[in-house]
Amino acid sequence: MTYLPPALPLWVFPRLSARALLLAAGFFLFTLFSAIAPMKARAQGNDLHAPFGALLSRYVSVDDAGLARVDYGAWKANAGDVAALATYLDALSAAAPSSMDEASRMAFYINAYNALTLKVVLDHYPVSSIREISISPGLFSIGPWKKKLLSIEGEMLSLDDIEHTRLLAAFGDNRIHYAVNCASVGCPNLAAEPYRGPTLSAQLDAAARAYVNNARGVDLSSGRLKVSRIYEWYQRDFGGSEEGVIAHLKLFAAPDLRAKLDGVSSIRSTFYDWSLNDAKDE
Repeated sequence: MTYLPPALPLWVFPRLSARALLLAAGFFLFTLFSAIAPMKARAQGNDLHAPFGALLSRYVSVDDAGLARVDYGAWKANAGDVAALATYLDALSAAAPSSMDEASRMAFYINAYNALTLKVVLDHYPVSSIREISISPGLFSIGPWKKKLLSIEGEMLSLDDIEHTRLLAAFGDNRIHYAVNCASVGCPNLAAEPYRGPTLSAQLDAAARAYVNNARGVDLSSGRLKVSRIYEWYQRDFGGSEEGVIAHLKLFAAPDLRAKLDGVSSIRSTFYDWSLNDAKDE
């Protein structure tokens, strides 16, 4: 329970000087705000994401191949849960991530990206790929990533803004690539629970291991190294070269895969599946 100092009775004040009164008032206000600020930060950084967690646990499941799929059909058919996702995004818009600690702020923007992606897909479902949702400005734009869709602290942001500016540029952590989900089979899994500041690093490591050790991320079945196109698109974030990518993969590879990677010095080819991560296609 948070302690708040009791108000001083008025009969105490006549014998206090003006300076003492100011000091007493200042101490009271400092104690009050010191108590309130952590409560606000906890609400924004942790409890804020509980409604999103309830939705993820209801509609996200992992298939036998290790792919997290979303039951978009059932979700769209449940008007209350569609509204709940919109309400969660409204809560993110009303929050102040700039006042959060670094880990909670990163978790905030990862959850914002994933929730917004889900809303975009649900708004346009049924589709076979997120690339069919061509709402971005520009004659030749593909997909939804450049459309301004969510206001955070008074600034309208697109999915690209969140990923590239608020996450990658702000934090420089290449594990972010394993956490943001673009609703595609080829993408790292959508986590079945929200990211949270206190557990963020462990969650990011788990997401990286899940992708690197899945054939959607790394394929050595032919004896030649084939990797997800993510490592080509964002090579600069993974060491800036094929050698850098391979070194990165070894950090998260299981022992058997790591042993195979020890004998590899180059990447044969890349691949990516833009099919929607839809549970109906399981």
